[in-house]
Amino acid sequence: MRIRLISLLLALSFATLARAADSYRVLNTWPHDPQAFTQGLVYVDGHLYESTGINGQSSLRMVDLESGRVLQEQLVDSKYFAEGLTDWGSTLVQLTWETHVGLVYDRFSFRLLRTFSYTGEGWGLTHDAKSLILSDGTPTLRFLDPATFKEMRRLTVTDHGKLVRDINELEYIDGQVYANIWHSDRIARISPRTGKVLGWIDLKGLLPESERSSPEAVLNGIAWDAQHRRLFVTGKQWPKLFEIEVIPQGKPR
Repeated sequence: MRIRLISLLLALSFATLARAADSYRVLNTWPHDPQAFTQGLVYVDGHLYESTGINGQSSLRMVDLESGRVLQEQLVDSKYFAEGLTDWGSTLVQLTWETHVGLVYDRFSFRLLRTFSYTGEGWGLTHDAKSLILSDGTPTLRFLDPATFKEMRRLTVTDHGKLVRDINELEYIDGQVYANIWHSDRIARISPRTGKVLGWIDLKGLLPESERSSPEAVLNGIAWDAQHRRLFVTGKQWPKLFEIEVIPQGKPR
């Protein structure tokens, strides 16, 4: 009986350890437009791009990182609620929420080049070397051909066998998909091969509740500066954007 009890306690300890999350250290804090309902965030070639949502307020922006000032902006037709954003070559690709329409822009002029359609809702968007990767609020990630926008494959995201729902904004970093989880202060690190959650990053306390303007002012927005290996995060209508360092579990902050 004692051996069984010890084995059970060890199993529970290992399960808890496996589910433990990495923490973070704030390296820099910059201003962010508190009216921007951030749905997508991309850093490419030294420029920060942002997709903001809400019908009639949706936009595509280039933002100065250090001041938060909007340097370039393209308003989105009021029939669209803009969502996730990623770059592909010389273009920017932006999703819309419930209208099943994607928008493709010239990255330099913000001129709308084309639209495309997809099934389901559009939430988050990123890319690997071959595919666009789309989330739709379900436990599914879809991989699209960046030339035709046709679905090539899909993955179901699980954490220790349990479905992970409300997958939102995405960023592809070092062979993993980082994902905001709607109404959560945690980021999931997902294997693009298996769909399994490889780990979590707990950003609790990054922006205190007292500085959030509404219950919908949640963590949402991940951008990766691959050249300088900088990780940026922000949220919907957050007054700040942060550069953070991820601290693996067990290491002091």
